[in-house]
Amino acid sequence: MATLYGIKACDTCRKAIKELEASGKSFEFRDIRADPLAPEEIREFVEAFGDALINRRSTTWRGLSEDERKGDVVALITAFPTLMKRPVITDGATRTLGWDAASKAKHLG
Repeated sequence: MATLYGIKACDTCRKAIKELEASGKSFEFRDIRADPLAPEEIREFVEAFGDALINRRSTTWRGLSEDERKGDVVALITAFPTLMKRPVITDGATRTLGWDAASKAKHLG
């Protein structure tokens, strides 16, 4: 079963959930604000997506100092879960970041 990692209030996550449900795909939703990711999970995502995992257009990012922005990605996302670009969807060995045409093609067929 696929897992969608995101935040309940995120418009992109809600759109992905709606489209996945409409296509009949079964998945588990994990709200990373309510159920934070463990550092090991964040490291796996960093290995898969690199620097793209940080959402540099977020309000949270804009509120960080230059020194904070230079910090370790795992530590940043642990401290500020909303910095993670969303959604991250895992389905077996398939991992996608965001909800663009490529992600939709992988998960919706």
